[in-house]
Amino acid sequence: MHEPPPDCRPLGQIGLGLLGGAIAQRLRARGHRVVGFDVSPERLRDLAAVGVEPAVTPGEVVDRATTLVLCLPTSDVVAEVLAAIEPRLTAAHLIIDTTTGRPDAMAEFGARLAGRGVHYLDACVLGSSSQARAGAAVLSVGGTAEAFAAARGLLEDLAARVVHVGPGGSGARFKLVHNLVLGLHRAVLAEALVFAAQTGLDPAGVLDLLPATPAASAVMTTKGDKMLRRDFTPQATVAQHLKDVRLMLETAREAGLELPLSATHARLLEAVVAAGHAAADNTAIITAFDTACEPG
Repeated sequence: MHEPPPDCRPLGQIGLGLLGGAIAQRLRARGHRVVGFDVSPERLRDLAAVGVEPAVTPGEVVDRATTLVLCLPTSDVVAEVLAAIEPRLTAAHLIIDTTTGRPDAMAEFGARLAGRGVHYLDACVLGSSSQARAGAAVLSVGGTAEAFAAARGLLEDLAARVVHVGPGGSGARFKLVHNLVLGLHRAVLAEALVFAAQTGLDPAGVLDLLPATPAASAVMTTKGDKMLRRDFTPQATVAQHLKDVRLMLETAREAGLELPLSATHARLLEAVVAAGHAAADNTAIITAFDTACEPG
C-alpha cells in the first residue's frame, strides 16, 4: 500500500475521556487529523461528531499514526497499553504522554522506549479540560531535548505555554507540584466561602472582593462562582484529583517527606467521594465544609 506523505498522516490518540476528549478537540480545531481509541464506545461516537476517526484497537492507532498522544487514567494503564503496542512501535514513532502518573514510572517508560529508538515525553496538562480545549492550558514536559524539539510544534498547538522542565519524569513531577497548589487553593476557597456564610457575610460579596486583595488566586475566578451555585458539572473530577493527591503523598513518602496539608486534603476528598460526588467537578470540595458546619 502506498504510504501517504508524513504531513498527511493523522495524529493518533489513545484515551478520549474528559481531558483526552478536550485534547482531541483542540487538535482538530488546529487542523490536525486525529485517529483515536477509547474503551468507551460512547466517547468514540461523541468525538466522531467533531471529526475524530475511530479506531477499533490501540494497535490500529499505532499502525495509522507515527505521532501518538496518550491520555489515560494512571501510569499503570499506560504500562498496559505500552505492553500491547510496543511490538508495533518503530523509530519513526513519537509518544506524547499527557497522563498524570507516577514520575518514576514515566521516566522508566521513556528510557525503555529510547532503546527502540522511540521518542517519549511526559507532557502534563496544567489546566482543566475546558482550558485544554481552548488551548489555554500550560504543558510541563519531561524527556530528552531531542524528543522535545521533535514534538515542540505540536505541543505549541495544544497549549498557551510549553516548558521543557527536565529529563524523563520531570513533567509528571511538576504536574504533582502544580496540582498540590491548585487543589489546596480550591479547598481554601471552599472553606472560606462556607466560613463567610456561617459568620454572617454574603459569600457572593466576599468572592467579589477577594480577587482585589493580597489573597487573590486564579481559582477565585475559575471556580468561585461554580462553588456558590453548587454547579458541579465536571471539568475535572473529584475522583481524579483524589488519585493525584494520593500520588503526591506516595511520591513524598518515597522522598522521605510528609505533606500534612495534602494529607488533610485527601481526607476531605475521600469524604466528598463517600458522599457520592466522585464524578463531580472539583468545586464539590465545598460540600466537605457544608457537612462540617451542619449541627449535631
